[in-house]
Amino acid sequence: MNDMTEGSPFRIIIRFAIPILLGNLLQLAYNVIDMRLVGSFLGDRALAAVGATAVLYTLFIGFFMGIANGFAVTTARHFGGRDMEKVHIAFISSVLMGAALAAFISILCLVFLGPLLRFLNVPDSIYDDSASYIRIIIAGILITMIYNILIASARAIGDSITPLLTLFVSVGLNIIGDILFLGVLRTGVWGAAAATVIAQTVTAIVCGVYILRKYPFYRYRGGDVSRMEKEMMLTMMKTGLSMAFMSSLISIGSFILQTAINALGNSYIVAQSAARRITDILMSVFVACGHTMATYCSQNLGARRWDRIHQGMRAGYWITCLWCAAVLIIVYTLAPTLICLITGSSDTIMIDAATQYLRIDSILYVLVAVIFIQRNSMQGIGDTVTPLISSGIEMAGKIILAYTLVPALGYFGVILVEPIVWIVMIIPLILKVRKWEK
Repeated sequence: MNDMTEGSPFRIIIRFAIPILLGNLLQLAYNVIDMRLVGSFLGDRALAAVGATAVLYTLFIGFFMGIANGFAVTTARHFGGRDMEKVHIAFISSVLMGAALAAFISILCLVFLGPLLRFLNVPDSIYDDSASYIRIIIAGILITMIYNILIASARAIGDSITPLLTLFVSVGLNIIGDILFLGVLRTGVWGAAAATVIAQTVTAIVCGVYILRKYPFYRYRGGDVSRMEKEMMLTMMKTGLSMAFMSSLISIGSFILQTAINALGNSYIVAQSAARRITDILMSVFVACGHTMATYCSQNLGARRWDRIHQGMRAGYWITCLWCAAVLIIVYTLAPTLICLITGSSDTIMIDAATQYLRIDSILYVLVAVIFIQRNSMQGIGDTVTPLISSGIEMAGKIILAYTLVPALGYFGVILVEPIVWIVMIIPLILKVRKWEK
């Protein structure tokens, strides 16, 4: 456990964010390895099949991470206020509500999977492979939800080490599973999805046993269901859905954008998939600091330390903006090499397109840094509206530009979509933060 209401905000944020960052990098490294294994064992067509539905997978993962992190905001707030009984009830409520929601969405998506893939403009040549891959991922959504609730609950009480340790287990099992299914059994792309679901299942069990043994106050006690508080559950659902919809609005915009990319052909599908993998790695510092700020602000809200919330946000700006300078150096020197390393492909059209995407978009990463700090800080103190407005702007911008800019400019239009959207969506966040400061 880690009390974030005392001590230097800068040191606390760095110390808490580093394990999250390492965990993000580990997961992203696996995504890169997974992509390379699919390409090496199955070829460019299989890469395109996975890439064509990657945005749908991201949509699901982002939604359930948002739910879990939103539930954990309430847990962190009560932990900051030293009310351990409410911490316990918040955890039990998180597990039960999260499981019910995940089961419902999983069934719904499996029923309407065909229309979803058609809406995505998945090419007929890779449709069957894409469908078999994403169907297995959707079937494992319940496990994904439980795992995310467990690690979010650990972070809520200041433990960012346990999620990192369990992630090592997950990634190791994933890689072994990929090699077994793709390299030995030659299953096709569905084997990569099966390896992911199996690894997450084992990891969720290990993580659950470890957390319940380490933190006895999270263990189920007889009669816990009857002690669940309606008001607390409504607050948790409000915050959880806000963070989930915030992530989903972003992913829905990317979902629509992917439909335009899929119409450009396999080379550009792979280019976007590879560029996004690298982008996710480069933005992992923003993600880690964002998760840290949500927990930090929530604990300090519970302790009524508004001064520390402002100090923490300033520390977050410094950390993320310094990383932006390092990103520019990395992208302008290593982008083509990284793309070749990830895909294992020599397609020059793909490499040039992905390189151009990275070099143009990285110039405005400083806006992304500010967005992550402000949006997560607002969620941490219970502002569920402003981040949602900002994310709604992002979704609307991506949809509008996908149907206007991309048809006119091709893949160069894809490159310009996000920088344009970032400039607009940061406006409501800055206005709200300035209102706080006054």
